[in-house]
Amino acid sequence: MKIMKFGGTSVGKPERMHQVAELITKDEESKIVVLSALSGTTNTLVNISDALAEGDKKKAKKLIDDLENHYTSFIGELLKKDELKSKAVKIIAEHFEFLNIILRISFSDALNKDILAQGELMSTKLFSIYLEEINVDHLLLPALEFMRIDGNDEPDLKSIKSSLATLLKKNSNKKIFVTQGYICKNKRGEVDNLKRGGSDYTASLIAAAANASVCEIWTDIDGMHNNDPRIVKKTKPIEILSFDEAAELAYFGAKILHPTCIWPAQQSHVPVKLLNTMQPEAKGTTIQDNVETTGAKAVAAKDGIVAIKIKSSRMLLAYGFLRKVFEVFEKYRTPIDMITTSEVAVSLTIDDTNHLKNIIKELEPFGTVEVDKDQTIVSIVGNLIAEEKDMLNKIFKSIKDIPVRMISYGGSRHNVSFLIQDKYKNEMLLAVNKGVFGM
Repeated sequence: MKIMKFGGTSVGKPERMHQVAELITKDEESKIVVLSALSGTTNTLVNISDALAEGDKKKAKKLIDDLENHYTSFIGELLKKDELKSKAVKIIAEHFEFLNIILRISFSDALNKDILAQGELMSTKLFSIYLEEINVDHLLLPALEFMRIDGNDEPDLKSIKSSLATLLKKNSNKKIFVTQGYICKNKRGEVDNLKRGGSDYTASLIAAAANASVCEIWTDIDGMHNNDPRIVKKTKPIEILSFDEAAELAYFGAKILHPTCIWPAQQSHVPVKLLNTMQPEAKGTTIQDNVETTGAKAVAAKDGIVAIKIKSSRMLLAYGFLRKVFEVFEKYRTPIDMITTSEVAVSLTIDDTNHLKNIIKELEPFGTVEVDKDQTIVSIVGNLIAEEKDMLNKIFKSIKDIPVRMISYGGSRHNVSFLIQDKYKNEMLLAVNKGVFGM
């Protein structure tokens, strides 16, 4: 069995959804098809939720009506048979009836999760109706029946595996299953989600739970490129990456793959393929356990970084000082990206600023705290890159004119990371492309 996940742009237009149907019926292998919401839907649902949270029901109503009109037009182009068009319109109307009902009730976090779930529920139901129109035997498998997160909002893989196995065994006569990405139920049995980008996570978790032969992530890009094609004109797709390399690139800003997607597949040794819905013949990128090639493979940039420096000549060398600093970030569940230390100071970076004020307040008793916003982490990633003799020299020569705030080297054998001001990001990506990749 293989897993095929299609993102919002892959199902965002009726003709794209038609193309997805062609892709999933090309071979006889059993498969679970994971779909995101139609492109733009989740953003609109977030805006509806925000408007309701602010008490602006007029704005929320306008957004709901505009979204419903979009889906009505989509159905008209997706389907040909009148009876199936009527069926689709009726099903979608039920979801918009729910969205209109919430205009009359009190807003809550639980209600917010219900609102955000509507996109995936609608896209999968529409796709299922289209498969019915073209006589493709399949089963719509509700993610809410098997996707679970625990009390720490982490996937409960044991529960997912057990529930999914039961459902698949019960429907062993089917070869194609369609399910929703992103959405799940939490420990309390409420509708919840795997956060933004979570459809990749869903696909990887299902691949691990089902011991799949492969997990295919279909997007609108022909694999992971060695640089950001939105900024750098001369880029190329990478044919093969190790799980470690891919994880570094995803974490440090490669947009094609969600950072959480790697771990479940890696743990179960399921290869991940990044493929292009619009160019299905392209090789794309395969992510697998063992890769023999070494050296720099790609560069990625992570924006929205905040650098924090704690300077304290009195306390830095004291036993337990760093532990106390880290405990502040642990208290506010704020991950640290990079860290460097000297005799009198420790500098670190974060990308989650929700608790920044509280963090700074609790760090101030330790010493002088300096905060630099508008920073970017640029990471050069490759297998055993930290052990390649001339690599550092090549990198530093290429970026000699760019001011660097921090450097992380040696923490991972697979990346060298630099912290720079946001305004130098494009210049650095272009410089690395030329100096390191020769492009």
